[in-house]
Amino acid sequence: MTEEIKAVIFDWGGVMIDDPGPGLMKYCAEKFKVTEDLFDKTFHKFLEYFQTNSVSDDKFWELICRELKKDKPSEVSLWKDAFRAVYKPREEMFSLADSLQKRDYKTAVLSNTELPALDFFIEQRYNCFDAQVFSCKEGVTKPNKKIYEITVKKLDCTPRQAVFIDDKKPMAEGAKNAGLNAILFESINQVKKELIKFGLDL
Repeated sequence: MTEEIKAVIFDWGGVMIDDPGPGLMKYCAEKFKVTEDLFDKTFHKFLEYFQTNSVSDDKFWELICRELKKDKPSEVSLWKDAFRAVYKPREEMFSLADSLQKRDYKTAVLSNTELPALDFFIEQRYNCFDAQVFSCKEGVTKPNKKIYEITVKKLDCTPRQAVFIDDKKPMAEGAKNAGLNAILFESINQVKKELIKFGLDL
């Protein structure tokens, strides 16, 4: 039997905002004057280091440049600039999070995110989340069980009292494996219907 839901956890990229991935790859590929496929392959080779803050921003780009045989970009933070260029918030999702919070549900954002992107996130001054959990701060990425456990602890609820929303199936499955309820994001209306099925008052 499902416990009464007390918290809703949102992924950032692909749920709260349009998936920034393709735009980020395009932006950076153009900066390095390489194909998107080549940049994407190179970027993802080192991505976990970046998302867990195992290497600094500078060191990450050194690794990329060495692999691509390109000079280091002149931007102070290429990744933050790229995020700013492609950022498209889904206002209805932010309204949903705000509405849930006002109805006394706990809310959180849980994201595999790099420090420069986190800086950009902070600049947006979102006020609809009671907790913010980012892989670059916790040193662990979704779908590792630990990061879901960190999130529910911050929300002071049990895993079964939380619903996690993500647009990527492995991340939703990771939440289920950690004992949370999960919704695989397809559309805003679909998410609302699923939340109602979980007994939430929208």
